[in-house]
Amino acid sequence: MNTKFTIHTKETASEKSVVLLQGAEKNIGFIPNLIGMMAESPAVTKGYLNISQVFDETSFSPTERQVVILAASRYNECHYCMAAHSVIADMQKVPQDVVDAIRNDHPIADTKLEALRKFTTQVVDQRGFVSDEEIQEFVDAGYTRQHILEVILGVTFKTLSNYVNHITDTPVDNAFARKAWTSPANQEATAV
Repeated sequence: MNTKFTIHTKETASEKSVVLLQGAEKNIGFIPNLIGMMAESPAVTKGYLNISQVFDETSFSPTERQVVILAASRYNECHYCMAAHSVIADMQKVPQDVVDAIRNDHPIADTKLEALRKFTTQVVDQRGFVSDEEIQEFVDAGYTRQHILEVILGVTFKTLSNYVNHITDTPVDNAFARKAWTSPANQEATAV
């Protein structure tokens, strides 16, 4: 079996995936490489698109949603999601200093957003086994039990795409290339 993945198009995808690709193209304006890679499995594509829509329905603001997405992607060192969501964050008017802080693994100046970045990173790093003290610190910053569960939803959303990108080595689309990002681990490996 060939283990190399294909970026599917409407011409190469299965019938079930074609419908999903058409929907993505209609909503986004093009078919991102990530969705093309996922199209190998209609269930994965549908799951990703659905969870993306549901995460947009959380009580988080667009800026807070991008903090969760970028923090999880940064921790997971996903070059594709870091580039894509840095561009999306620009489109959603997320302050540049917030995006830059996450991309560079620095604290965010806004203390509430920093608490969200930190808690998201703890959830990913500890696979959900965060301490009562860490939860209390997040709540003390102005968040609720609802937000705790919605962070988990955002982490789930990004874990799916981060892992797909790691396994398939999804190339960054031209639309996101201006915000290309390389993990520090890859930078060090390249420098050696």
